[in-house]
Amino acid sequence: MRHQSGDASLLRRLNSSAILRILREADVATLTELARAARVSRPTVEVIIEELLADGWAEECDDEPGDRQRGRPARRFRFRASAGHVVGVGVGHSSVRAMVADLNGTIVAVRKQPLPLNTPADERLDAIVELVSLVTGEADLDVRQVSAVGVGTTGVVNEAGQVVKSIALPGWTGLDLQALLAARIPAPVAVENDMRLAVLAEHWRGAARSCDNVVYLFTGDRIGMGLLIGGVPYRGAHAASGEIGKQPNDNWVAFRHVMDYAMSAEPGELRSSRQSAEFAIARARTGDERAQEAVREFAWGLAAGLITVVNPLDPEMVVIGGALSMAGDLLVQPIQERLDEYCLYPPRVVASALGSECITLGSVRLALNHAERTLFTMPG
Repeated sequence: MRHQSGDASLLRRLNSSAILRILREADVATLTELARAARVSRPTVEVIIEELLADGWAEECDDEPGDRQRGRPARRFRFRASAGHVVGVGVGHSSVRAMVADLNGTIVAVRKQPLPLNTPADERLDAIVELVSLVTGEADLDVRQVSAVGVGTTGVVNEAGQVVKSIALPGWTGLDLQALLAARIPAPVAVENDMRLAVLAEHWRGAARSCDNVVYLFTGDRIGMGLLIGGVPYRGAHAASGEIGKQPNDNWVAFRHVMDYAMSAEPGELRSSRQSAEFAIARARTGDERAQEAVREFAWGLAAGLITVVNPLDPEMVVIGGALSMAGDLLVQPIQERLDEYCLYPPRVVASALGSECITLGSVRLALNHAERTLFTMPG
């Protein structure tokens, strides 16, 4: 948006930001509708719209069929989402994922880079920077054209984007991730805990779009939890919300039954807790009764932990996410039964449909939030 000087310039920039925000929320609007919503005169809107058109932030809609037959139609305008783009990055144990989205959140490019489990911190940082460059290139963009880059990572992440503690990624504890990435990526960078971004993604694009109080349970190689309270991801006193922590001997009690089943079914195969659960789930789907019982016990173990959170927080919904969400009703139904039995106000339990993309989508939403604050709140 264009700059002028003095008080008139500030007022014009404030009005421009307001009209641009209204235009984005309205889908399509006429000059009269914009003037009414922004509470400014129509001539003021006309001048601002011409500037927004010239700068590429707005576009004029084509006439609808029949408009010419009714005489001269009112000019209609819409927000031009492709005027800006953001990048979301999900940093996992064994891979880094990235997405590019326009300012309406439409995904225009996706890329994934596998990584060895014990990748050193400096190499993981290199992979993130390289992937941001590659995925923006796939979207026919230069990284310098990106409005913001959001990054989701496991660990305790403070408001400055520093990883205070991490038990999952080697060399990650104490890393000033946001500053390190900002020094190498020529775009604004925001870093957040992955579980908080996962529940944000569910609220934005997933099962929890109509809910403001949600518990998100991540099931995979580890157990994590994201909390949405009043429509906002909960951070906690030490920004540690979402990190359940390390278990003795890396043994999650809830996995015991599926691990015992997998070992008894194929004694020669060594499987991780997640692999054991996936094995039992696959066998359960074929009708194996012992596998079905093991999966049910696994679900009840997850429910036991959820009850201690659900009763005091009183959420509307529990979303089962992560790699094991593909189990669907094999997990959802027994968890729902337990919550129905033991919770004062049982929330609805659903399986996430976002799958492995949840954290990356949450990172896109984080980047969009940053871009929107700049575009619609701070005049300039």
